[in-house]
Amino acid sequence: MHRIWVEQCEAAEEIKRRYGLKAAFDYLIAEKLLHFPDAASHHPEFARELPRFVSRVRRLFTPQEIGTHIARVEQEQRDNDTDLTAEDEAIAESPAAAAERIRRFTTIKELLTATDLGTS
Repeated sequence: MHRIWVEQCEAAEEIKRRYGLKAAFDYLIAEKLLHFPDAASHHPEFARELPRFVSRVRRLFTPQEIGTHIARVEQEQRDNDTDLTAEDEAIAESPAAAAERIRRFTTIKELLTATDLGTS
């Protein structure tokens, strides 16, 4: 499990160099870290790695970058949720799935923006 998130962080560093901050943030946070807690809830080995993964992400991006891009992703999600056409509504996620997506995002946001990360 350690190798997975380490490789993802290394890939994000390369993406940041080649394609910019937004692309790296979207890859690492929106695609990878956002789904890691789900795996952690079912696999103890992922749960043990989550604090290290979050810590590494917090070192890859400044607090200002994290705050700016978290706000952007939140706004994009709100826009996507409100801009559904009639066709989109037929295939839209269920209310339960939407609530779970929001819960996961809120958890990651709290971990990335907390002033102190404690252990327990």
